[in-house]
Amino acid sequence: MTVRETLQMLESEQAAALMETLYGAGAAEENAERYRHVVKGFEETYGDQEILLFSSPGRTEISGNHTDHNHGKVLAGSINLDCVGAAAANGTDTIRILSETFNQKFIISLKDLKPSPQMAGTIDLTKGILKGFEERGLRVGGFDAFITSNVISAAGVSSSASYEMLICSILNTLFNGGAMDVVTYAHIGKYAENRFWNKASGLLDQMACAVGGLITIDFKDPGKPAVEQIDFDFGAQDYSLVIVNTGKGHADLSADYSSVPNEMRRVAQYFGKEVCADITEEEVIANLPAVREAAGDRSVLRALHFFEENRRVEEEVAALKSGDFAAFLKGITASGNSSWKWLQNVYTTADVQEQGISIALALTELFLDRKKRGACRIHGGGFAGVIMAMIPNDLVDEYVEYIERAIGKGNAYRMSIRPYGAVCVNELIRD
Repeated sequence: MTVRETLQMLESEQAAALMETLYGAGAAEENAERYRHVVKGFEETYGDQEILLFSSPGRTEISGNHTDHNHGKVLAGSINLDCVGAAAANGTDTIRILSETFNQKFIISLKDLKPSPQMAGTIDLTKGILKGFEERGLRVGGFDAFITSNVISAAGVSSSASYEMLICSILNTLFNGGAMDVVTYAHIGKYAENRFWNKASGLLDQMACAVGGLITIDFKDPGKPAVEQIDFDFGAQDYSLVIVNTGKGHADLSADYSSVPNEMRRVAQYFGKEVCADITEEEVIANLPAVREAAGDRSVLRALHFFEENRRVEEEVAALKSGDFAAFLKGITASGNSSWKWLQNVYTTADVQEQGISIALALTELFLDRKKRGACRIHGGGFAGVIMAMIPNDLVDEYVEYIERAIGKGNAYRMSIRPYGAVCVNELIRD
């Protein structure tokens, strides 16, 4: 579609209905304007071309904190904050991207996909995705893209994975006939972070952004993770998912982040295995003195968190399927307590006086205890960033005012689970 035709498409009834599905009735027109802005931005940057629109959401982690990298289980969902882009093949071997949100405009040649010595930044990440496509025998080509994002950066809702899955969707649609599955998207995103960012991430972020909806994933076979979508409406429970940004990102905490999977693996290695999914809690406890000596005490605690968190995911999925929302909330609280006490990813030991996450959790726990309803927990990789709270709708406004008074205005986000992951928007409107 030309720019004019795309703008006309965005005025259609089908487009209006999709905006409500993706973002909710209250934010539909606001987001439709974002799409119009992206289309016009593309035209101003690259001229009028045959373009397609793409969207890739951020994600929320409900339970399964730091389990995916040791082949465990998670419960997660795609959210109504997303990365939106307009893209067109340009018939060259050059990729040109303007990322409005981060004020970046860069060019990548397909002839040079080596990461920089720093292994950091959007260019390296994009090169990693392109290389991941090539190594899997998938097609790549030159394209132009104008991208914007409202996914909170470096705060645990996966702004990087949202971008990765957007680029995967663009490459799949423009050069691979839409033949790829979203699990492949996730593996390529993980490859890019591991090899081009030097970040020891698992597959959770990418899978949740790529698949869409509320999902549970079992990573026991990481090459073919078992994904199940859960048909559950949080809104019907009169609860909202609220993400609170505590003010400091985790972009400079790679060492803390990487220590979690590495320490869990130390415990597994004592038994001659690679990951904690290949051993049992009973084995660890039966050999505790020797395991502590070999792996260290924090490693043991993190492994114990892994085993218990896996069980919690199973219990929470069962609670959702049976409609036992109270049991589900209890599981969230238990997951948060385990992350704080056993996993120990609420603050970095490099600066124990910097504890924005701990403060936000403490204040939220005080609020919920007084109200006798709701649940909260650390969200995402941890050490800094955001917390997640499940708040009754009649208390959301009061909670937001309360927490922002302490944390700062504009730092509490009321979320919804959207049913679509990384997609070509044109295809959804046509459907």
